[in-house]
Amino acid sequence: MVQQNAQVLWNEKVGPSYYRIGIDCRYGYTHVKPGQFVMVRVSGGIDPLLRRPFSIHKPIVRNDRIVGVELLYKVVGKGTRILSGLQQGRHVDILGPLGSAFLLPENAHRIFIVAGGIGVAPLVFLASHLVQSGIDPADCVVFLGGRTKADLLCIDDFKNLHLAVHSSTDDGSAGDQCLVTVPVEFAVADDRPDMIYACGPEEMLKCVVGIARARSIPCQLSIETRMACGMGACLGCAVAAEDMPGRYYHACLDGPVFDSQSIHLED
Repeated sequence: MVQQNAQVLWNEKVGPSYYRIGIDCRYGYTHVKPGQFVMVRVSGGIDPLLRRPFSIHKPIVRNDRIVGVELLYKVVGKGTRILSGLQQGRHVDILGPLGSAFLLPENAHRIFIVAGGIGVAPLVFLASHLVQSGIDPADCVVFLGGRTKADLLCIDDFKNLHLAVHSSTDDGSAGDQCLVTVPVEFAVADDRPDMIYACGPEEMLKCVVGIARARSIPCQLSIETRMACGMGACLGCAVAAEDMPGRYYHACLDGPVFDSQSIHLED
Protein backbone atom coordinates (compact mmCIF):
# COMPACT_ATOMS: atom_id res chain seq x y z
CA MET A 1 0.00 0.00 0.00
CA VAL A 2 1.41 3.36 -1.09
CA GLN A 3 0.12 6.91 -0.80
CA GLN A 4 1.23 9.17 -3.63
CA ASN A 5 0.35 12.38 -5.43
CA ALA A 6 -0.35 11.06 -8.91
CA GLN A 7 -0.94 12.80 -12.22
CA VAL A 8 -4.14 12.44 -14.22
CA LEU A 9 -3.28 10.97 -17.63
CA TRP A 10 -6.78 11.15 -19.06
CA ASN A 11 -10.36 11.55 -17.86
CA GLU A 12 -12.80 10.58 -20.57
CA LYS A 13 -16.58 10.49 -20.60
CA VAL A 14 -17.79 7.09 -21.80
CA GLY A 15 -21.53 7.44 -21.16
CA PRO A 16 -24.18 9.85 -19.91
CA SER A 17 -22.75 9.72 -16.38
CA TYR A 18 -19.75 7.36 -16.72
CA TYR A 19 -16.05 8.19 -16.97
CA ARG A 20 -12.68 6.48 -17.25
CA ILE A 21 -9.74 8.17 -15.56
CA GLY A 22 -6.13 7.12 -16.01
CA ILE A 23 -3.77 7.86 -13.12
CA ASP A 24 0.03 7.75 -13.27
CA CYS A 25 1.25 5.62 -10.34
CA ARG A 26 5.01 5.23 -10.72
CA TYR A 27 5.47 2.85 -7.82
CA GLY A 28 3.54 0.43 -5.64
CA TYR A 29 1.42 -1.27 -8.31
CA THR A 30 3.80 -3.83 -9.78
CA HIS A 31 1.84 -6.72 -8.31
CA VAL A 32 -1.69 -5.26 -8.38
CA LYS A 33 -4.41 -7.90 -8.74
CA PRO A 34 -7.97 -7.87 -10.10
CA GLY A 35 -10.47 -7.09 -7.36
CA GLN A 36 -8.24 -4.68 -5.45
CA PHE A 37 -9.18 -1.03 -5.07
CA VAL A 38 -7.79 2.43 -4.35
CA MET A 39 -8.89 5.35 -2.17
CA VAL A 40 -8.79 8.70 -3.95
CA ARG A 41 -8.90 12.18 -2.42
CA VAL A 42 -10.79 14.12 -5.07
CA SER A 43 -10.12 17.57 -3.59
CA GLY A 44 -7.19 19.31 -1.95
CA GLY A 45 -9.52 20.92 0.59
CA ILE A 46 -11.78 19.57 3.31
CA ASP A 47 -14.95 19.39 1.22
CA PRO A 48 -15.41 16.56 0.56
CA LEU A 49 -13.29 15.43 3.48
CA LEU A 50 -13.18 11.67 2.94
CA ARG A 51 -11.50 9.71 0.19
CA ARG A 52 -13.60 7.78 -2.30
CA PRO A 53 -13.08 4.04 -3.02
CA PHE A 54 -12.75 2.84 -6.62
CA SER A 55 -12.12 -0.63 -7.98
CA ILE A 56 -9.08 -0.89 -10.23
CA HIS A 57 -10.54 -1.19 -13.71
CA LYS A 58 -7.31 -1.84 -15.60
CA PRO A 59 -3.58 -1.58 -14.99
CA ILE A 60 -1.82 0.83 -17.35
CA VAL A 61 1.13 -1.02 -18.86
CA ARG A 62 4.04 0.43 -20.81
CA ASN A 63 7.11 -1.55 -21.87
CA ASP A 64 5.88 -4.54 -19.85
CA ARG A 65 5.73 -2.43 -16.69
CA ILE A 66 2.68 -1.21 -14.78
CA VAL A 67 2.90 2.57 -14.65
CA GLY A 68 -0.59 3.45 -13.49
CA VAL A 69 -4.20 2.41 -13.08
CA GLU A 70 -7.43 3.20 -14.85
CA LEU A 71 -10.64 3.66 -12.86
CA LEU A 72 -14.16 3.39 -14.25
CA TYR A 73 -16.68 5.41 -12.27
CA LYS A 74 -20.17 6.85 -12.29
CA VAL A 75 -21.01 10.38 -11.23
CA VAL A 76 -23.43 9.95 -8.32
CA GLY A 77 -22.54 12.75 -5.91
CA LYS A 78 -20.26 15.65 -5.09
CA GLY A 79 -17.04 13.62 -4.92
CA THR A 80 -17.41 11.90 -8.26
CA ARG A 81 -18.66 15.13 -9.83
CA ILE A 82 -15.43 16.85 -8.76
CA LEU A 83 -13.44 13.88 -10.06
CA SER A 84 -15.15 14.10 -13.46
CA GLY A 85 -13.94 17.68 -13.82
CA LEU A 86 -10.25 16.89 -13.36
CA GLN A 87 -8.32 17.41 -16.58
CA GLN A 88 -5.15 15.84 -17.90
CA GLY A 89 -2.11 17.04 -15.97
CA ARG A 90 -3.93 17.63 -12.68
CA HIS A 91 -2.96 15.61 -9.62
CA VAL A 92 -4.90 13.45 -7.16
CA ASP A 93 -3.85 11.90 -3.87
CA ILE A 94 -4.25 8.13 -4.24
CA LEU A 95 -3.83 5.36 -1.66
CA GLY A 96 -3.49 1.74 -2.74
CA PRO A 97 -3.60 -0.92 -3.87
CA LEU A 98 -5.91 -2.12 -1.11
CA GLY A 99 -8.04 -5.16 -0.36
CA SER A 100 -8.31 -8.76 -1.46
CA ALA A 101 -8.30 -10.08 -5.00
CA PHE A 102 -10.30 -12.58 -7.02
CA LEU A 103 -8.87 -16.09 -6.88
CA LEU A 104 -8.80 -18.72 -9.62
CA PRO A 105 -9.28 -22.17 -8.07
CA GLU A 106 -7.38 -25.11 -9.45
CA ASN A 107 -9.18 -27.12 -12.14
CA ALA A 108 -11.62 -24.29 -12.88
CA HIS A 109 -12.21 -24.04 -16.61
CA ARG A 110 -15.80 -22.95 -17.24
CA ILE A 111 -16.25 -19.39 -15.88
CA PHE A 112 -19.28 -17.09 -15.64
CA ILE A 113 -18.79 -13.35 -14.99
CA VAL A 114 -21.88 -11.40 -13.88
CA ALA A 115 -21.91 -7.59 -13.76
CA GLY A 116 -24.65 -5.13 -12.89
CA GLY A 117 -24.13 -1.52 -13.99
CA ILE A 118 -20.95 0.05 -12.62
CA GLY A 119 -20.24 -3.30 -10.97
CA VAL A 120 -18.46 -4.15 -14.20
CA ALA A 121 -15.53 -1.94 -13.09
CA PRO A 122 -13.28 -4.66 -11.55
CA LEU A 123 -14.41 -7.42 -13.91
CA VAL A 124 -12.62 -6.29 -17.07
CA PHE A 125 -9.29 -6.58 -15.23
CA LEU A 126 -10.41 -9.99 -13.96
CA ALA A 127 -11.39 -11.23 -17.43
CA SER A 128 -8.06 -10.13 -18.88
CA HIS A 129 -6.23 -11.87 -16.02
CA LEU A 130 -8.18 -15.09 -16.56
CA VAL A 131 -7.31 -15.19 -20.26
CA GLN A 132 -3.66 -14.45 -19.50
CA SER A 133 -3.73 -17.27 -16.93
CA GLY A 134 -4.71 -19.77 -19.60
CA ILE A 135 -8.51 -19.88 -19.40
CA ASP A 136 -9.89 -20.58 -22.88
CA PRO A 137 -11.97 -17.52 -23.88
CA ALA A 138 -14.56 -19.91 -25.29
CA ASP A 139 -15.14 -21.19 -21.74
CA CYS A 140 -15.67 -17.75 -20.21
CA VAL A 141 -19.10 -16.12 -20.53
CA VAL A 142 -19.99 -12.57 -19.47
CA PHE A 143 -23.48 -11.46 -18.40
CA LEU A 144 -23.99 -7.68 -18.34
CA GLY A 145 -27.06 -5.99 -16.93
CA GLY A 146 -28.25 -2.42 -16.60
CA ARG A 147 -31.34 -0.30 -16.28
CA THR A 148 -30.96 0.99 -19.83
CA LYS A 149 -28.62 0.60 -22.81
CA ALA A 150 -26.52 3.47 -21.42
CA ASP A 151 -25.72 1.35 -18.34
CA LEU A 152 -24.21 -1.52 -20.34
CA LEU A 153 -20.50 -0.83 -20.13
CA CYS A 154 -17.31 -2.42 -21.46
CA ILE A 155 -18.93 -4.73 -24.01
CA ASP A 156 -16.09 -4.10 -26.47
CA ASP A 157 -13.48 -4.76 -23.77
CA PHE A 158 -14.85 -8.25 -23.24
CA LYS A 159 -15.36 -8.93 -26.94
CA ASN A 160 -11.77 -7.89 -27.63
CA LEU A 161 -10.79 -10.72 -25.28
CA HIS A 162 -12.99 -13.02 -27.43
CA LEU A 163 -15.48 -13.64 -24.62
CA ALA A 164 -19.16 -14.27 -25.28
CA VAL A 165 -21.30 -11.44 -23.87
CA HIS A 166 -25.00 -11.67 -22.98
CA SER A 167 -26.65 -8.34 -22.20
CA SER A 168 -29.97 -7.46 -20.61
CA THR A 169 -31.72 -4.26 -19.59
CA ASP A 170 -34.67 -3.44 -17.38
CA ASP A 171 -36.35 -1.37 -20.11
CA GLY A 172 -35.48 -3.59 -23.08
CA SER A 173 -33.44 -0.87 -24.82
CA ALA A 174 -30.64 -3.40 -25.44
CA GLY A 175 -30.35 -7.16 -25.14
CA ASP A 176 -33.06 -9.10 -23.32
CA GLN A 177 -35.64 -7.24 -21.28
CA CYS A 178 -35.07 -8.89 -17.92
CA LEU A 179 -32.83 -8.91 -14.89
CA VAL A 180 -29.29 -10.04 -15.62
CA THR A 181 -29.74 -13.01 -13.31
CA VAL A 182 -32.44 -14.54 -15.53
CA PRO A 183 -30.07 -15.58 -18.36
CA VAL A 184 -27.51 -16.58 -15.73
CA GLU A 185 -29.99 -19.03 -14.21
CA PHE A 186 -30.83 -20.53 -17.60
CA ALA A 187 -27.15 -20.81 -18.54
CA VAL A 188 -26.24 -22.47 -15.25
CA ALA A 189 -28.94 -25.10 -15.80
CA ASP A 190 -27.73 -25.72 -19.35
CA ASP A 191 -23.97 -25.79 -18.78
CA ARG A 192 -22.85 -25.64 -15.13
CA PRO A 193 -19.76 -23.41 -14.65
CA ASP A 194 -16.84 -24.18 -12.33
CA MET A 195 -16.88 -20.64 -10.91
CA ILE A 196 -19.09 -17.56 -10.89
CA TYR A 197 -17.60 -14.11 -10.33
CA ALA A 198 -19.99 -11.21 -9.70
CA CYS A 199 -20.12 -7.53 -8.83
CA GLY A 200 -23.10 -5.22 -8.78
CA PRO A 201 -26.09 -4.09 -6.71
CA GLU A 202 -26.77 -6.06 -3.54
CA GLU A 203 -30.10 -7.43 -4.78
CA MET A 204 -28.36 -8.82 -7.86
CA LEU A 205 -25.65 -10.39 -5.71
CA LYS A 206 -28.25 -12.05 -3.46
CA CYS A 207 -29.81 -13.67 -6.51
CA VAL A 208 -26.44 -14.78 -7.89
CA VAL A 209 -25.56 -16.33 -4.52
CA GLY A 210 -28.89 -18.17 -4.50
CA ILE A 211 -28.23 -19.59 -7.97
CA ALA A 212 -24.72 -20.65 -7.00
CA ARG A 213 -25.77 -22.28 -3.72
CA ALA A 214 -28.66 -24.17 -5.32
CA ARG A 215 -26.21 -25.96 -7.60
CA SER A 216 -23.14 -25.97 -5.31
CA ILE A 217 -21.16 -23.72 -7.64
CA PRO A 218 -18.17 -21.82 -6.17
CA CYS A 219 -18.85 -18.08 -6.30
CA GLN A 220 -16.82 -14.98 -5.49
CA LEU A 221 -18.35 -11.54 -5.01
CA SER A 222 -16.86 -8.07 -5.08
CA ILE A 223 -18.89 -6.06 -2.58
CA GLU A 224 -19.75 -2.44 -3.38
CA THR A 225 -20.06 -0.49 -0.14
CA ARG A 226 -19.30 2.90 1.34
CA MET A 227 -15.86 3.27 2.90
CA ALA A 228 -14.46 6.15 4.91
CA CYS A 229 -10.83 5.12 5.30
CA GLY A 230 -10.08 1.91 3.37
CA MET A 231 -7.81 0.60 6.12
CA GLY A 232 -10.17 -0.79 8.79
CA ALA A 233 -9.97 2.16 11.17
CA CYS A 234 -13.52 3.45 10.86
CA LEU A 235 -15.29 0.04 10.79
CA GLY A 236 -17.91 1.54 8.51
CA CYS A 237 -17.91 -1.09 5.76
CA ALA A 238 -19.21 -4.02 7.81
CA VAL A 239 -20.41 -7.18 6.05
CA ALA A 240 -22.25 -9.83 8.08
CA ALA A 241 -20.43 -13.15 8.41
CA GLU A 242 -22.41 -16.24 7.36
CA ASP A 243 -20.38 -18.67 9.44
CA MET A 244 -20.17 -16.50 12.59
CA PRO A 245 -23.61 -15.17 13.63
CA GLY A 246 -23.35 -11.73 15.16
CA ARG A 247 -19.85 -11.21 13.74
CA TYR A 248 -18.82 -9.02 10.83
CA TYR A 249 -16.14 -8.80 8.21
CA HIS A 250 -15.00 -5.46 6.83
CA ALA A 251 -14.95 -4.92 3.09
CA CYS A 252 -11.76 -2.88 3.09
CA LEU A 253 -9.63 -5.40 5.01
CA ASP A 254 -11.30 -8.78 4.53
CA GLY A 255 -12.66 -7.91 1.08
CA PRO A 256 -13.87 -6.39 -1.10
CA VAL A 257 -13.76 -9.86 -2.71
CA PHE A 258 -15.48 -12.56 -0.64
CA ASP A 259 -16.32 -16.20 -1.11
CA SER A 260 -20.11 -16.21 -1.28
CA GLN A 261 -20.28 -18.90 1.40
CA SER A 262 -18.53 -16.70 3.97
CA ILE A 263 -20.87 -13.68 4.03
CA HIS A 264 -24.54 -13.05 4.67
CA LEU A 265 -26.23 -10.44 2.48
CA GLU A 266 -28.95 -8.82 4.58
CA ASP A 267 -32.57 -9.48 3.58
